[in-house]
Amino acid sequence: MSRRLVSLTLDTLEDLPRSCRQCVYWELDPVSADRACAAGDPGLEKEAWVSQTLLEWGSCGKLAYVDGMPAGFVTYAPPAYVPRSMAFPTSPVSADAALLMTANVVPAFAGGGLGRMLVQGVARDLTKRGIKAIEAFGDAKFGDADDPTRACVAPADFFLSVGFKTVRPHPRYPRLRLELRTALSWKSDVEYALEKLLGSMSPETLLRPVRPAPATRSAAG
Repeated sequence: MSRRLVSLTLDTLEDLPRSCRQCVYWELDPVSADRACAAGDPGLEKEAWVSQTLLEWGSCGKLAYVDGMPAGFVTYAPPAYVPRSMAFPTSPVSADAALLMTANVVPAFAGGGLGRMLVQGVARDLTKRGIKAIEAFGDAKFGDADDPTRACVAPADFFLSVGFKTVRPHPRYPRLRLELRTALSWKSDVEYALEKLLGSMSPETLLRPVRPAPATRSAAG
């Protein structure tokens, strides 16, 4: 089984789960997000946000692929690009940190190391830009059946499991922080466990196949 990380672009945006491609929970403030959903096509707002962030700031997400098929992703950006970041009781994000907005791994791969692999990819990217830390708002009650946004905020336990520390506690939305020098010092101690897990997976458990690349530039489009 092979695995790789790629940056989020307008092309790879299509490899996110459909519900995530249509979600603007983080990208817009609460009022604007509700308005976009009511208008019927929040996916256009999502695409516009990714495009603007790529142009003005650079890479704002990572996708993990297993045998050429998308198996997980993370998105991140400076808090100034994330209007929703000011709506949490534990806001604001520290001035020296980027915000990890959300993280998602195909359930069949949970516990296999893909989450840590994604976070480490973010750490490498942000370190090159001179950023010192990643912060995130975790959901301490993730999975509540009556919570309509439960898929938008990643579990606090996930962040804690990949090295984040709580910097501002809260019964529901603690703010957590990972120093990038810590993330970059991780060893590849999950390789064996991941390979063992991947050996039992079937393609049906993944998100969807990636389309083959065009053979020549003239064949694109």
